[in-house]
Amino acid sequence: MYGRAVDFHVSLSGRGDLTARIYRQLREAVLDGRLHRGERLPPTRELAQRLDVSRNTVATAYERLTAEGFLTSRVGAGTFVHTGPLDHVRPRTAPAGAGVRPRAQWRSIPAFAQSAPSPATYDFSVGVPDPLMFPLETWRRLVAHVLRPSAVRTTTYGDSAGHAGLRAAIARHIGTSRSVLAGADDVLITQGAQQALDLVGRILIEPGDRVAVEEPGYPPARLLFRSLGARVTGVPVDAEGLDVSAIPDGTRLVYTTPSHQFPLGTSMSLTRRAALLEWAERHDAVVIEDDYDSEFRFSDRPLEPLQRLDRSGRVIYVGSFSKTLLPMLRLGFLIAPASLRPALKWAKQLTDWHGDLVSQATLARFIEEGLLARHVRKATREYASRREQIERILQADFAGRLDVVPSTAGLHLCTRIAPQTTVEVDGWVRRAREAGVAVESLAGYCDVDPGQPGLVLGYGSIQQRDIAEGFRRLAAAVR
Repeated sequence: MYGRAVDFHVSLSGRGDLTARIYRQLREAVLDGRLHRGERLPPTRELAQRLDVSRNTVATAYERLTAEGFLTSRVGAGTFVHTGPLDHVRPRTAPAGAGVRPRAQWRSIPAFAQSAPSPATYDFSVGVPDPLMFPLETWRRLVAHVLRPSAVRTTTYGDSAGHAGLRAAIARHIGTSRSVLAGADDVLITQGAQQALDLVGRILIEPGDRVAVEEPGYPPARLLFRSLGARVTGVPVDAEGLDVSAIPDGTRLVYTTPSHQFPLGTSMSLTRRAALLEWAERHDAVVIEDDYDSEFRFSDRPLEPLQRLDRSGRVIYVGSFSKTLLPMLRLGFLIAPASLRPALKWAKQLTDWHGDLVSQATLARFIEEGLLARHVRKATREYASRREQIERILQADFAGRLDVVPSTAGLHLCTRIAPQTTVEVDGWVRRAREAGVAVESLAGYCDVDPGQPGLVLGYGSIQQRDIAEGFRRLAAAVR
């Protein structure tokens, strides 16, 4: 019932005698929640020495608070915040700042996934891997090795490019698994793909520059570029990928997910890749190749990445381990042409210096010991089984209502409403949520209004035993 001791700050500024000032600040701390019920306050002698006042001054304040029911004194144990309910408890908040405003573009950018909805019993959320498949015990063993005393005796910060061992491991990993051209010095470690996009935007985008993104596409990327002052234009995606002919003149930067287009799941054809690279060189533009969600490939050999095909140094390759391992690890990387690397490293140092070196060193060992490749193979088999089950149910129970967009990789399936079908997809999503099923609308990934009607169904969060019941409830919701 009675908890830890707290190191509480007391200021002697303000009105009243010293006892009144100490009393008032302790009382306010209890009422606004800074001091929790059951926490032990510093002994009167200790607090008096810290404040350079008499012990009696502190003791009198404690006695008054005890008499009023805010504190409880236990002989031989100390003085504690009262454990029972207190009247007039109010949360502490920062000043409202009514006269302070962000830059204009921040007032026009909508929040995306700012607060996660309550968990659903049958969760088909997009972009979330199965945490039960994460090799937790192995990861803990590697973390313990990284944190051994001899390894943490350093008095300096690390390289802003990230842990040297991880950069070397990533260069080898993506060289063999993706055929990306890179050495350790070409790799810059980031806290996920989103930070990589932010760094690229910081060094390349001037306010007013035009940036092209896929439509439908990844909303956080679109919103990030817009926050940097760019004019963001959506470019249609068809069965071959980004429509290069629709990229507006004057575009400075193109963001694309060619290996596994998000959210449709299609791959950019080799012809379209060559056309995009030719366009970038002709228009003096840069291409960000986000290798989104392509680790889990179920059929077809992957095409050469844009970075491999690039001959003029215009492609920045971005990758992440959020879907492969866990989103909470916040580990990613980028590989940029040599001409951009100094600016990117400097931008990284100015924003967060070098990130979490413990996680980086752990991932380096995870890759070097072959554990990442083993985990990907195991997870791919499991996700393939879930995906096949979902496809069978869609073909059997949703034929004529939902058409599956063909794809060969990733953690989700995209569906479109069948032609000549008039439905309110948002109503489907809402009724499904009421039935305990979480699905997402394809229109939510579109910037134009109205967006493309359809559903996006993830299979990382849901166990295979729950898929059939989840779809049974979804079918009832969409009738």
